[in-house]
Amino acid sequence: MPELPEVETVRRGITPHVVDRRISRVLVRESRMRWPVPPELAEQLCGRRIVGTDRRGKYLLLLLDSGDRLLIHLGMSGRLFVLEQGFPLVKHDHVDIELDDGQLLRFHDPRRFGAVLLWRHDEPTHPLLIGMGPEPFSDAFDGDYLHRLSRGRSAPVKSFVMDGRIVVGAGNIYAAESLFRAGIRPTRAAGDVSLPRYRLLARKIRDVLGEAIAQGGTTLRDFAGADGASGYFQQDLYVYGRETLACRNCSTPIRRLVIGQRSSFFCPRCQR
Repeated sequence: MPELPEVETVRRGITPHVVDRRISRVLVRESRMRWPVPPELAEQLCGRRIVGTDRRGKYLLLLLDSGDRLLIHLGMSGRLFVLEQGFPLVKHDHVDIELDDGQLLRFHDPRRFGAVLLWRHDEPTHPLLIGMGPEPFSDAFDGDYLHRLSRGRSAPVKSFVMDGRIVVGAGNIYAAESLFRAGIRPTRAAGDVSLPRYRLLARKIRDVLGEAIAQGGTTLRDFAGADGASGYFQQDLYVYGRETLACRNCSTPIRRLVIGQRSSFFCPRCQR
């Protein structure tokens, strides 16, 4: 599933093509997504000018001159492409947003777990965004915040930082890599991690996500950027997907276990 760095990569990729462009037409070929495309979407978008882009967690936002926002979720296999109008269709091209300069934004989603929805300006928040934790690059997120919320929690620290109600964006890959860099074993109880180690972990979460964004995200199966190019942060992974391979720090074989039904990787020597 595309995570925060992948969605941010897409946002940056489409921004120069869509900002200050007016929506001339919307074509919905398939509305049956995880959250169905509303039948009135085309009418609500036509004639609106896109004044900016934003992101909340894994949700991409197109900001409209009406004050409304178009909320796009890539689901497990969704992609956005900037194409010339009339570009040949392929299977699973579900939504086209045509722009006034002859280009279009095409939403492609084989598994149909994504979403294209309107967030009206008179709604204080969208229902899908309620309860989300702070952004990892915001002032609200730091080690003191993690330490405070973790007190009394017996769940593994990896599950804790992957909880989107705690912080958004620390998905499976990035949580594993951040915990490795912080030297924290993923199975350690969240409530047993000290304040200094949480301060280090918060910095490493920011570092890992920042590096992944700079390199275009991590390519695993379905993800590609707005231009169709894949990310390549996976070349820098230290533990994720490296079971039995030598740790790049100490040469100890990387181990794999399952935490919360997700594969987790760690170095038994470097992480305590």
